[in-house]
Amino acid sequence: MTAGSPRRSLPPSLRKVLIGGLFFVATQAIAILGYWLAGWSLMDAIYMVVITIFGVGYGEVRPINTPELRVFTIFVILAGTSSAVYLIGGLAQLVTEGEIRRALGVRRMTREIRNLKQHVIICGFGRIGQILVRKIADANLPMIIIDSDESRVRQAEEQGFLALRGSATDETVLLDAGIEQALTLATALPDDAANVFITLTARGLNPNLTIIARGELPATEKKLLQAGADRVILPATIGALRMAYLITNPASSSLLESSDSHQTLNELLGELDIQMDELAIAPQSPLIGHRLGSVEVSGKGAFIIVALRRSTGEMILRPGSDLFLHAGDTLIVMGHSGDLPRFAKHYALQRQVQYRGVRQRP
Repeated sequence: MTAGSPRRSLPPSLRKVLIGGLFFVATQAIAILGYWLAGWSLMDAIYMVVITIFGVGYGEVRPINTPELRVFTIFVILAGTSSAVYLIGGLAQLVTEGEIRRALGVRRMTREIRNLKQHVIICGFGRIGQILVRKIADANLPMIIIDSDESRVRQAEEQGFLALRGSATDETVLLDAGIEQALTLATALPDDAANVFITLTARGLNPNLTIIARGELPATEKKLLQAGADRVILPATIGALRMAYLITNPASSSLLESSDSHQTLNELLGELDIQMDELAIAPQSPLIGHRLGSVEVSGKGAFIIVALRRSTGEMILRPGSDLFLHAGDTLIVMGHSGDLPRFAKHYALQRQVQYRGVRQRP
């Protein structure tokens, strides 16, 4: 323990068990010592203490015919019985508190999951899943984690996240995670077959769900898209492309990331008060039916439109200014971080999380 760090106090039930145990052991030791000093053999003293404290009633080992020895025996009976009752009470309290705490924890988690809406479901809390969870938490998005490993579920709960233990391939587990009200599901398991099955099951439970799936092998990408994934991430491919870019473009790589903090492009733009964001066209937005050119004019130079994703999933890069907006479309824009929220609020737009470095479903 470092100097100045707070000392953690023991729970009352555990402290009660320790005190009762020490008192019980001390009582037996003193009683054995007392009978031994009275001239009894060590074995007779131990036997006498055991049958006295536990109330077996086999009779006295030797005659207790002196007042002093009788008073001492009364002390052994009272102290031994009291300490035993105290110890058993502490153990019962410890077990009961644990069960109650566990039950309350399950009820709290169930209540919080039931109240989740438009949340993110993360399947797998492994290496990639943990990185993903941290980024989602930084964006202050509601989420729940599903993992079949008890230690990982406990680790997620200790970090303050909602977590369910179970297989995400199980339809019941996905329903318990609130998939019918979820906005996005990300399956980050290292097993391609499991990711395909999870994608297929999730798509059947929620046709409007955005599904982002991890694939280990390039051949799995087509299967995941056919199963219903909106995006497929191939970590091995992305890593190889990144390494190749560092080799072939060392100068531009130095610009986009510093050697000490390894800043991403979004972090670098953030330092310039610029960010890339997604603005979803809500059904009540007054921008429905307007051209993109008029939208940029309404922004008064606060942002530029870099892409348009139709409600059908079609992605249009560098869209023309004569395109019309429809409900459910999403504008991918780049602009000043302070102006984007104000513009979105003014025109009743929904801000969404942008996922980069992924492949879209055709």
